[in-house]
Amino acid sequence: MADTIGRSLGQLGVAALSIDLPLHGAREEGVEGLSLRHPLALVQKWRLAVHEANAAIEYLRARPDIDPERIGLGGYSLGAYLGVTVASRNEHVSALALAAGGDLPAQTPFASIVRSIADPRRAARAFAGRPLLMINGRFDRTIRPEQARALLEAAGEPKELRWYDGGHWPPQHAVDQVAEWLAARLGKKNSASRTA
Repeated sequence: MADTIGRSLGQLGVAALSIDLPLHGAREEGVEGLSLRHPLALVQKWRLAVHEANAAIEYLRARPDIDPERIGLGGYSLGAYLGVTVASRNEHVSALALAAGGDLPAQTPFASIVRSIADPRRAARAFAGRPLLMINGRFDRTIRPEQARALLEAAGEPKELRWYDGGHWPPQHAVDQVAEWLAARLGKKNSASRTA
C-alpha cells in the first residue's frame, strides 16, 4: 500500500517516507510459521521494526525541510500493528491512520505473552489525545471487523472508524480518504507537511 498512499499524499502536497521493515517486503519471507518455529526470533524482529520506525521519525524530524511538529504515521495490516505501537510511544507522532488494522485475533496463540510484547489495545489507549483514523473492510477475513471494533473501543478520543465494502486490501477511494484525513490533521503551516 506504500505506493498508493504515497501517490495520494503527494497529490495533496504531503511528503511521505516508506521504509521496508523487518518481517515485511523484500527484507523477509514473512512471518508465517516464524512465531511457532522461532518465537524469540519473531520478538527480536518486532523490536527491530519498532526501533527502525522510530529512527525514520527521527530522520524526518532532523531534516531542515520538514516541520518536526507535523509528523503523521500510517500503517496497513502488520504495519497497522506496528504503527499503533510506535505512535503510542513516540510523542512526535501527531496523527495516526491505520488501514486494515485492529486488535489481535481472538485465537492468538499465547495471547498473554504476545500482549506483553505488542498489545494494540494498550497502545491505542496510550495514543489518546491525538487523532486516530481507522479504515477497515467490512468483509476482511484477515483483520476481521470485530478486531477493528475492539481496537477502536480501546482507543481514546479523538478517533474515527470508517468502513469500505471489501476485504483486506483497501480500494483506491479508501486510500485517498486516508491521505486526505492525514493532510487535514497535519495542516499547512510554514512549510509542507510530512508523514513517516
